[in-house]
Amino acid sequence: MTQVKSGDTVAIHYTGTLLDGSTFDSSEGREPLEFVVGSGQIIPGLDVALPGMAVGDKKTVKIGSADAYGPLNPEMRQAVPREGIPADIPLEVGTQLQMQTPDGQAMPVMVVEVDEATVTLDANHPLAGKDLQFDIELMKIA
Repeated sequence: MTQVKSGDTVAIHYTGTLLDGSTFDSSEGREPLEFVVGSGQIIPGLDVALPGMAVGDKKTVKIGSADAYGPLNPEMRQAVPREGIPADIPLEVGTQLQMQTPDGQAMPVMVVEVDEATVTLDANHPLAGKDLQFDIELMKIA
């Protein structure tokens, strides 16, 4: 039976949960996720869990934050003057906004704190600093 090795194109069905059991993503009801193993297209902890699996194999993988979306980076949080944000932009905590970097790249941020003078924006990935668990099923090796 063929087993996954680095460089193979594979397709998996998956459900990603936080350690408290809440689901943050799943391929349920969608096509399987297809990618090249070892190419950096998915988080490192999931990439290294696939070699050795065969089509039809199922596995549960726990992935620490360092091998998922990385640790929370305090430098990715920034308080900006409230008057520097256009009045038509909603500023409730939890609102997702898009900023532009100095080189013109779009960068998603989340409003994490609002007071009279400032709005604190967080550009960390929403899953940064979190340990994750994935239930995976290998559907195809191409």
